[in-house]
Amino acid sequence: MTRTAAREIAIHMAYELGYSDCSVNEFLEQKLSRAYFESMAKAEPLYAEYPSEEQLKYIRTVIDGVGRHGYELDSDIERYATGWKFSRIPRVATAIMRVAMFEILYMPEIPNKAAINEAVEIAKKYEDEKVVSFINGILGSFVRAECGETEQQ
Repeated sequence: MTRTAAREIAIHMAYELGYSDCSVNEFLEQKLSRAYFESMAKAEPLYAEYPSEEQLKYIRTVIDGVGRHGYELDSDIERYATGWKFSRIPRVATAIMRVAMFEILYMPEIPNKAAINEAVEIAKKYEDEKVVSFINGILGSFVRAECGETEQQ
């Protein structure tokens, strides 16, 4: 499994976490089981391969972080979503931005540009072009303001 596939799975899980009553640890135990991957593989080829230890660690880190820092990440999304109310942002787009922003803020081994590019590419699979541009714009503004990067994304 590639990092891109693990990231996309993390986005799925970040989305689902918003609807879960479980603790993050319980949620991860359920979602990262081999049985869950086998059941999901029938409908979603992304789950056909069980993650390696490295990919499991990445997914756990991201989902735990999104769970712990959800309020902060959502506040950042809302702050940079100029002219949009948070409630109007599609939930899939929110999950994509939560994962990317968590990577940018808390995973220095992942270049900011890579986090943004991957988020945009994954968004193209799930959202229309206007939402993809919206995600790109928010993440680019976020990195420029929060990380002091001036290069256009």
